[in-house]
Amino acid sequence: MSKLRRQISANTANTAETKDLNVIKGKTGNVYESIAIIAKRANQINISLKEELHNKLEEFASHTDSLEEIHENKEQIEISRAYERMPNPSLLATQEFLDDKIYYRKNEDDLFS
Repeated sequence: MSKLRRQISANTANTAETKDLNVIKGKTGNVYESIAIIAKRANQINISLKEELHNKLEEFASHTDSLEEIHENKEQIEISRAYERMPNPSLLATQEFLDDKIYYRKNEDDLFS
């Protein structure tokens, strides 16, 4: 199991829960800035999960077009189902943000534009 999947299965729920906007806003002082940080982290998580899944499924890919060789592979189905059961990347990113596990910094150039 990859490092990312171990982190995911640690303590994040699969369902969306309401969050206190004052807590999210309190981290940066601006709710929109906090949401932007969470969105960027969710995108990073999504990209890494997608790459990991495609690499695992690539092992099962057949590069021929013969219909006789196409069959359901139970291992491939189980891998796909495991990734489908994982929490949404935005839920993971929100939890990481609230747990102070995301490093972010303000760009001084953005303050004056």
